[in-house]
Amino acid sequence: MHSTSRRPIRLLKAPATQRGIVLLEALVALLIFAVGVLGLVGLQATSVKQAAAAEYRSTAVLQANDLISRMWIADRFATDWSNQFDSATAGASYTAWKNAWSSALPGAGITGNEPKVSFETVAGGIAGSRGTILATVVIQWKAPSDDDTRNYTVVAQLDQPQK
Repeated sequence: MHSTSRRPIRLLKAPATQRGIVLLEALVALLIFAVGVLGLVGLQATSVKQAAAAEYRSTAVLQANDLISRMWIADRFATDWSNQFDSATAGASYTAWKNAWSSALPGAGITGNEPKVSFETVAGGIAGSRGTILATVVIQWKAPSDDDTRNYTVVAQLDQPQK
């Protein structure tokens, strides 16, 4: 048979220097988690800002394409294009286009930020000796979160029709 001795089992106590280590590990883990969450929040804020900037850029592209499409549809000679669409003369077609798009971009209606349209005649081109007209359209806007004014510039080639 075997004998059983009733010896008390001694529990090992942690030395005094080891007390609270679990709490310290939990605090460090919480700190690492908090830094990660803050990084994700910052990333989300940046992505929202970039999405808004992309929306403004695509709206500016739509505006410029709409104006150039109106010019092509007008099918006029250079003087008529200048009189109707040049921002300096504020022709009827330019004014109608500007009014249609006036609230599409933030800060676009501020004095100095109005869309600018200008024309330049270049010798040669498809129409031969009559030359080619280049229309330059500059769309400007200032987003609420931007410090600077943004702009989109497009140059379109409008060949003059033959007489």
